[in-house]
Amino acid sequence: MFAFIIRRIAQAIIVMLIISFIGFAIKQSFGDPVREITGVSVSAAEREKIRDELGLNDPFMVQFGRFLEGAMKGDIGRSFFYKKSALEVILSKAPATLELVMCSAFIIVIFSVPLGIYSAIRPKSLFSRFVMGGSIVGVSIPVFLTAILMIYIFSVELHWLPSYGRGVTVNLGGWRTGFLTADGWLHLIMPSLALSSIMLPLFIRLIRSEMMEVLENDYIKYAWAKGLTPRRVWIVHAFKNTLLPVITVGGVQLGTMIAFTILTETVFQWQGMGFMFIEAVERGDAPLMVAYLVVVGLIFVVVNTVVDVIYGLVNPQVRITGQK
Repeated sequence: MFAFIIRRIAQAIIVMLIISFIGFAIKQSFGDPVREITGVSVSAAEREKIRDELGLNDPFMVQFGRFLEGAMKGDIGRSFFYKKSALEVILSKAPATLELVMCSAFIIVIFSVPLGIYSAIRPKSLFSRFVMGGSIVGVSIPVFLTAILMIYIFSVELHWLPSYGRGVTVNLGGWRTGFLTADGWLHLIMPSLALSSIMLPLFIRLIRSEMMEVLENDYIKYAWAKGLTPRRVWIVHAFKNTLLPVITVGGVQLGTMIAFTILTETVFQWQGMGFMFIEAVERGDAPLMVAYLVVVGLIFVVVNTVVDVIYGLVNPQVRITGQK
């Protein structure tokens, strides 16, 4: 198991190096950082002098090496617009995004598990067919369109929910959260529902298909023959054995959900990392864009590595297969 973990960590480091290289290459080809710093009133000679001082005339690999050295110390660039560390800017926006993702993940778990189980147990019932039909519609509609429709219905027409922003937030040890205010929760309802709308149908269908496959196995028939209660057969014996693929897909989709916040946060003007990234693109703030790509890439890699390790702990066959 130790060798399996080391191998997964080594793979994660290689992936992060590739992500960092791509991000740095994008930064190098995205405009002139000296022009962004000095403006247009500085002469060409003065700009060239600043480029020498900043090391921008050094070979690409030398600059990339400096970038990696700084990244190891937590320095992944300085935002042109905010005039401070890009990582500091991202961390200030992270609470909003994390709260949105946590609420969306909670909605997905609460609804996908019972609906997926019921649809597997009663696949021909009218409700199951309705759920499957609704899941097809949910997968087909883009997140931003769902968000716009929700704003039109619940904000413009019904005036039930606020249409943008985070509402009133409270500073909790440096973490600005809306979880402690009623207004914060009202502002959170529509963005979290919109963000979960693309993943919820996927998990319902995944749980249903995996559980229907498990219910056909011989040990389930043996459990019925022993006279076990339906709840015990369905939950303890069947659903428990559908969790491995669900955990695997869930880990990957958690990182994907963070990426999807760009669309959701833009529509709802949610002041998180996704909205910050769109603003950075509009302003040409290359260091902040690269920092965002590196941070999101790191989240993907960490989540996938943790999921792989958990999968290896639960299913020893994964470790054995990986050694071949």
